[in-house]
Formats: sequence, C-alpha cells, structure tokens
Amino acid sequence: MDTGRAAKFPFLKESAEFAEQNNADLEALITSPSFEPARERGVARVMDALENSEVTYKPLMNDYDRLIEVMSYPYARMIVSMVGDRFLTKRYALAEAVRMNKILTGEDRETLLVVSEELGVTSTVDADGIIRMGFPDYLRLANRLKSVDWKLINCDIHSGLVYLPQEKFSRLMQNALQDKIESELPLMTPEEYRRYLRGAVDKVSMALEEAKARYSPTGGEGMKNEFLPPCLVHILDMSRRGMNLPHSARFALVTFLHALGLDYDGIIRVFSESPDFNEEIAGYQIKHITGELSGTEGYSPPECKTMKTNGLCHNPDTLCQQEWMNHPLSYYRVKMRDAEKRSGQAAQQQAQPQGQSGNRPKNDQ
Repeated sequence: MDTGRAAKFPFLKESAEFAEQNNADLEALITSPSFEPARERGVARVMDALENSEVTYKPLMNDYDRLIEVMSYPYARMIVSMVGDRFLTKRYALAEAVRMNKILTGEDRETLLVVSEELGVTSTVDADGIIRMGFPDYLRLANRLKSVDWKLINCDIHSGLVYLPQEKFSRLMQNALQDKIESELPLMTPEEYRRYLRGAVDKVSMALEEAKARYSPTGGEGMKNEFLPPCLVHILDMSRRGMNLPHSARFALVTFLHALGLDYDGIIRVFSESPDFNEEIAGYQIKHITGELSGTEGYSPPECKTMKTNGLCHNPDTLCQQEWMNHPLSYYRVKMRDAEKRSGQAAQQQAQPQGQSGNRPKNDQ
C-alpha cells in the first residue's frame, strides 16, 4: 500500500484501508488520547477553509504522521456536518479540492488513474503521459469554467476522448472532488459522539460567524438592494448561492458597485461567497477594473445593450422595458429618485395640520 498517497488523498478507498490496518476506527478517532493530533488537524482543515480557502499540505515523512493526516479528514467532515451551514460546506469542499489539485499536478500516472476512478471520472493515461478524459465527464466538469481555454473549440478531441495536459486534468479533478464532498455532506454523526465534538464545533461556529461578518455580501453602505435592476439582482443572487460568475458578470458587478461609491472592502465582500473565491486574485481584478492599479478612474459599467450581448439581461421588468431605459445605473437612479419622492410626500402629509371639520373647539358661551 502507498501510505503517502493515502495521506495526500484521504478520500480514497486505500486511505480507509490504511486506517483499518492500524485499528483507527471512528470511536478511537473521537475518544482516544492518541488521536488528539488528528482531531487538532481536523479542526485546522476546517479553519484553513474559512480563512484561506485552501487546506494546507506539507510532505509527511513517516506512517504515523500519514495516519494522523488520513484520520483528520473524517473528523473535519464531522465538524462541518454538525455545524450544518451551507456556506461552510461549500468553503470546505472547495478548500479540500484546491489542496488536491495542487498535489495532483505533480503525481505519477498510476495516481492520476486511481484518483479519477475514485471520483467517477472516465480517463486513461498513456505510458508517454498523454491524459484522455471521456467527453461527457469533460463537459460536466468544465462547464463552470468560463475561460476560453476550456471551450470545446480549443480542445483536442479524438474518438470521444478529450486530450488534456496534467495541469488541466488536475483542475477538472478539483471540480469533481468539490462536487463529491458537497454531495456527501452533511453526514449523520452518531449521538454518542456528538458531545465529544462540541468544543470543536463551537470553535468553528464562532470562526464561521466572524467570516460571514467579514465577507457578507449584503451590499454595504452606498448600495440599496431594493433599487437594483433585475440583471444585478440575478448576478448577486448567483454569488450568494455559491455559483461561479463569468468574467463579464464580475466585470459588470465591480464597475456598477464602484460607480455607486462602494470602496474596495465593500466590493470584495460581494464576491466572497463565490465557490472559488480567492481574495488575492479577486482583489487584483477589482483593483484593475476600478483603476486603483493604474491610477485612473477605472472602467465604466456596461450599458443595457452590452449586458444583453453578454447574456446578462435577466427577467426585465416594466421599468427595464421603457424605451428610454438604456443603462443599469439609470434604473437604479430612477428607483432611488422615486423612493425619495415617496418619502418626501409622506413627510409632507404628516406635517400638514389636521382637517378643521369636527376638530374646532367650541367657544364658551
């Protein structure tokens, strides 16, 4: 058995076999003092997901450390399951998948096949290192990747197989593992073990609330959600539901928020629930679009015509359909002006004196 591979990819069947050979069952993991390092590492896996969007990995030199790494994986999954929060589940699934992607890019032919089989992906690897993936699996896994590099027109396809370099193959495996973990969680944690996990769950729950406060995409000061046009509501909803935004949607959202006066921190909060959120990458994109990197005023928000061309015009309402409506910012400003007008009228009505009839005091006779 390759114990190194078992530790690198703890979701494999051979990882479970490695644990079984060492009498490392669920009860021992939860209650035994000898597995305290595995429990600590399990908590660290989840905290990494919240704080860094990636579970850290370092080479392990002996089988004891590898066993600890293997056992930390089910412990982390139990914590995430007990917390029972969708945001955390998606962040954790992504973080584990990103970790695997980085490791897999340097692995040998056999490991590529073992991992892809475990993840239910049809693939072959020739002796010369050429990787082929089944066409249906490629479509399923590459569908969410919006770069032109992933479009079929740029793929090498023969006899229903897509030829891939190892780096791109590993990236698709990232999506496969992320989907697998999300589909498997939450787990049912036996009642007799829940009290042992309570301290770890409380720690993660507290960190989760802090992360949500830090990254909550509520719009923040400078933006009123009720004034947003349907296209921006849809883009924000995609972000909140953990869907990957295409570049055109990210660009439209950044420029729109920037035009409304949101600063860098306000904009970064909006993007933080995307499943592949990386603050360093997103931050660079935001600074580029808003002109902070170049020292300019940045790009202007796209008009309605451009939004339609990019497939971003969604569920237009009656205001959108007015002949003169040609820009999402115009929609926002009209809604804001109408709200201010209604507010002013209501204030005026409250300030007017009561009607005279029936309220006039009688003179004393």
